[in-house]
Amino acid sequence: MPAPPAPRLDRRRFLASVLGVTAAAAAGLSGCAEAGAAADEASLKAPLATKVPAGTSLKISSFENFQQIQLKLAGLDDLPFEVADWLNIGAGPDVINAFRAQSLDLANNAGIPPIQAHYQGFDAKIVAINITRRPNYLFATRPGSDIRTARDFRGKRLAFSQGQAQGVVLLRALKEAGLEYDDADLIPLTSNQFLTALQSGQVDIAPLGISQAPSYLKQYGSRGARTIPTDVVDLLNLLWAPTTVLADRAKAAAVAAYIPYWARGAVWQYEHPDVWNREYYVKTQNLTPAQAESITELANKPLFSPGWEEAIAWEQETADLLAEGGYVKEFDVTTLFDRRFESLAAEAVPEEYRT
Repeated sequence: MPAPPAPRLDRRRFLASVLGVTAAAAAGLSGCAEAGAAADEASLKAPLATKVPAGTSLKISSFENFQQIQLKLAGLDDLPFEVADWLNIGAGPDVINAFRAQSLDLANNAGIPPIQAHYQGFDAKIVAINITRRPNYLFATRPGSDIRTARDFRGKRLAFSQGQAQGVVLLRALKEAGLEYDDADLIPLTSNQFLTALQSGQVDIAPLGISQAPSYLKQYGSRGARTIPTDVVDLLNLLWAPTTVLADRAKAAAVAAYIPYWARGAVWQYEHPDVWNREYYVKTQNLTPAQAESITELANKPLFSPGWEEAIAWEQETADLLAEGGYVKEFDVTTLFDRRFESLAAEAVPEEYRT
């Protein structure tokens, strides 16, 4: 039997309950971030160095070794700087905490974590963008559920992570289905809890990444679990870094040097699905070849724009959507973008991969 309904979500207390950040701590962090931003203003506007100084190193996120494997397979592992550490870290809240601890310099996330970091008072900026046109997430139902469309989300328990891409995908799906936030119970969880919550019946719906859905359906499809298709996309796949990193001339040069490798690696992966399926999904993620193929069939073609106008507009719409629900305060998202890096990804790839 499914678990009893959870209490309705108090959105104004949600941030503290999920991320463990008290209002006082957030205020203190905000003061530190504002002071740091003022001190680094000139450095953040300085032209980027054209060469990475010798001895420069970066600590870069690479969840489940994704980035190292991609670069190695693509023959792009000759980075012009040292990688001091590849951190097995991916979720936005974890990335923000690692940024704060100065154990991470550069991360790959969706559009939500930079908004969440700003709300918490941590100063970081976006430096590269890969536009995604197709959904990266599918809404999965618990076993035995009768949910078949997004309109059926009314009155149901939905797994919701405010600080991650899955959270805004869910909010957009509710909006497209004509539902208000209060029409469903948004259960505060982090994405690494979604599968367990579905399996146990704690929630009726959770957004799963397209790489997670095949194995979940294989295990629970015979018991009535299914996926609910929608047209909701999470537009931005991005690189971002703390302003303290970007204000460091040597590290900023390394970030700029890394962006073309990041873009070319994504193109290589898209153009070599058979190799990627075998070497990554089958050998490291323990998926079957058929499951791997089902994932790559849904993969987005990498798209890098020399101008960020569309990305900024989408990020503003996302921030406004969160503000409507009381999750963040309204603000101008242009402060999240370091436009010194704007054209670097697009310049590194063939014309067909530019928007």
